[in-house]
Amino acid sequence: MKIRIKFSKYGVMKYVGHLDMMRFFQKAMRRAFIPIAYSEGFSPHQIMSFAAPLGVGMESQGEYMDIEVTSMEGMEGAIKRLQETMVEGIEIQGLKKLPESEKSAMSQVKRAAYWIGQREGTAVFQENFFSQKNLDEKLKEFYMYPGEIIVTKQTKRSEKIIDIKPMIYKMEVLKEGIYMEVAAGSTENIKPTMVLKEFCSFHHIPYEEKNIQIIRMDLYTEKDGMPISLGETGEIL
Repeated sequence: MKIRIKFSKYGVMKYVGHLDMMRFFQKAMRRAFIPIAYSEGFSPHQIMSFAAPLGVGMESQGEYMDIEVTSMEGMEGAIKRLQETMVEGIEIQGLKKLPESEKSAMSQVKRAAYWIGQREGTAVFQENFFSQKNLDEKLKEFYMYPGEIIVTKQTKRSEKIIDIKPMIYKMEVLKEGIYMEVAAGSTENIKPTMVLKEFCSFHHIPYEEKNIQIIRMDLYTEKDGMPISLGETGEIL
């Protein structure tokens, strides 16, 4: 049986990398007595996969992990038991039982939502840049006027020149920052910092990546061309 777990990651835990997060949750499953299934073979491992690795230094309010369990016995109270094994900076938000036909979260991710703002005690943009009117106007200019937004994307083996404009789905003002939805997943994906850098370049604004704060708000799949949160699928446990 398939289970999807939603959790948040913040504070000092944002500096913990993906592989260490996997090891952390593997231990948490045993401590919380979750009847997680194991693979077969000479080196069995827990059947567990994450929707999309989170960049080191980035916080998130919507991370997803899929697991398989051998039975539903003992799953009552699983959220409470799991949360009791968590450290400060990781919070379990919910568990859902998935249909057997449901694809893994990793294969379903199509877009990601982010909030980008100024890190406390720093200055990212020019004075009054985050005023509602000013920022709204600049976002519209950046998204509407260029016919394309060409960037050089670094891959594992080489560089690739791409147009990222079709991969930017939404940019708007939200709580003294920028809310952004961009392509994510195995087919097409771009980092929010890449979009922000091009945005600053377009408006001749100094860009200092170390001064920005990024929070991943949620991960989405798509159905009939519409975004649907990965957390909407399944039955609540």
